[in-house]
Amino acid sequence: MNITHIDELERIQMPDGFVWRPVRSHFGIRAFGVNVYTPSTPDSQIVEEHTENQLGHQELYLVLRGRAAFTVGDDSFELGQGQLVFVRDPSLRRGAVAVDADTAVLAVGAKPGEAFQPSAWELGFRASQMEPREAVAYVEQYMSEYPESAATYYNLACGRALAGDPAGALDALERAADMDADAVRKWAENDTDLDSIRDDPRFAKAVGA
Repeated sequence: MNITHIDELERIQMPDGFVWRPVRSHFGIRAFGVNVYTPSTPDSQIVEEHTENQLGHQELYLVLRGRAAFTVGDDSFELGQGQLVFVRDPSLRRGAVAVDADTAVLAVGAKPGEAFQPSAWELGFRASQMEPREAVAYVEQYMSEYPESAATYYNLACGRALAGDPAGALDALERAADMDADAVRKWAENDTDLDSIRDDPRFAKAVGA
């Protein structure tokens, strides 16, 4: 058994402006996805706008404190402390904005009928907070614990390129392109992280240029 308080969890600033407080990885939970989110500032995003089409997760959101304004599909509503919303359909777009500065939302999700696998986005977001060499070492150490994904290999390519490892960056970029060529082409089009390998013939082949 392990006990902690949400304010004692690690704080990771997310690109959309909210703070990710890792719960699943903190406890080493392998049965379901679970995390807490808090706002950076009042009125900032607290649940990113997204669907679960890729992972097929059903999701439950619980407001632990404060208030959050949710949008799920065509419906908009405000939830306060102790209120929950269950999003059964993975294709529904959902998101939320904090109404109060101290708002905290717990999110739980998994795909019905399948053994849970940790989402690879956890790896990428952690690595994005690190210096390139540190990020590369972190991803290489832990990526076997997550399902293989084009995004993971693409992020690894960016990290290796920034860390001065062009051959390793191209290896990772080619692996990402093998998994999802269309996505890699879109991601790489204007990504300055890859400038050091952009003139290599292997780069052009990987992104279909």
